[in-house]
Amino acid sequence: MCHANFCLPESIQMTVTTPDSFVDDSLAKRNALLLALAQAIGGASASIVIATAPLVGYSMLDTDKSLATLPVSAMVLGTAFGTIPAGMIMRRYGRRTGFMGAALLGAIAGLLAAFAVFQDEFLMFALGCCISGFAGAFVQQYRFAAADTASDAFKPKAISWVLAGGVLAGVVGPQTVIATKDLFSPILFAGTYLAQAGLSLIAFFLVAFLRIPKPQRHSHTQAGGRPLRQIMSQRRFIVAAACGICSYALMSMVMTATPLAMIGCGLSQNDATLGIQWHVLAMFGPSFFTGNLIGRFGKERIVSIGLLLLAGCSVVALMGVDLANFWIALILLGLGWNFGFIGATAMLTDTYRPEERNLVQAVNDFLVFGFVAAASFSSGALLNVYGWNTVTLLVFPFVVLCIGLLIWLAVAERRADTTS
Repeated sequence: MCHANFCLPESIQMTVTTPDSFVDDSLAKRNALLLALAQAIGGASASIVIATAPLVGYSMLDTDKSLATLPVSAMVLGTAFGTIPAGMIMRRYGRRTGFMGAALLGAIAGLLAAFAVFQDEFLMFALGCCISGFAGAFVQQYRFAAADTASDAFKPKAISWVLAGGVLAGVVGPQTVIATKDLFSPILFAGTYLAQAGLSLIAFFLVAFLRIPKPQRHSHTQAGGRPLRQIMSQRRFIVAAACGICSYALMSMVMTATPLAMIGCGLSQNDATLGIQWHVLAMFGPSFFTGNLIGRFGKERIVSIGLLLLAGCSVVALMGVDLANFWIALILLGLGWNFGFIGATAMLTDTYRPEERNLVQAVNDFLVFGFVAAASFSSGALLNVYGWNTVTLLVFPFVVLCIGLLIWLAVAERRADTTS
């Protein structure tokens, strides 16, 4: 589980089981390679929006610059609202059809955003970003689709191939921005969003070659499970959800404000774009071994390390406004998100039974991305009104809160073990 290109948790995994007759590793290798390429190319849209949308929004707004980060928030909301429809569409029509439709939708989103840049229409631009986020909800399913026809032995490798594509997307996106931002100068970034549409079309042709049998699904009436309120009242659920929300929301708040802050401090647009590139690489690069670290050191420790890395990001950011400060802070921010968010999601898996998984993870996603959207939206206003230092200082109280909750959970569970 990871965001995004912000990988989401496994919340919208299809409620399916793949019959043994569908297991075919040669087909799985072919699908995984296609999906990895599609992830690297089509999945670059998120990093393109993150790197450029606040700057585009800032240039479009006349007086009130506090709404500059609204397009990023719109993308996050689009992803959140797309998670459940993505699962429903692919359960009904299959992975290939869903992915192809989403790629076309991503191309339309890029064209709409580019037209909005040409016309200097802020709300239309935000709508294009929102549609791009909705299409991105399908991209989050790539790694699960790669495992659909794989044997148990090949599934981890298939997923890791797609994760590698996600790492490449963190490079493809920013490099696309650098190559295309001045294509229609003096209208900055219009060419970037046309390129985004082109990348989505390339992804469309890649996923068109997928061969994934339409899986069987379980009836929800057969699933059963405890009432949602009972599940959510567990200490571990409360702590896991809080840590996941804070890890993702704090990352989003600082990340969204950073390009604006860098430009405001006299650094170049290329500096800001490359900063986002290093940040995205730090977010997804560790995913290949985060699971092993969790298995070795425990979920709570990895979450704690992630939270401390988020605090370290703020410390570095507060030490100065040189290029090195911003880039190192962004790298620490990405690493902190990876450990904090993936660790928190691993904690969440302890709180539900298999038949409860889809509902609980969907609710968790809505909680997480609701707060993430609010954080990314508020970051623009905070930066505009109170400045960069205030944005970074706000990380500390939430880190302290989450570490306090982890200590509370550890003490409570230790007491429960001794009394049982």
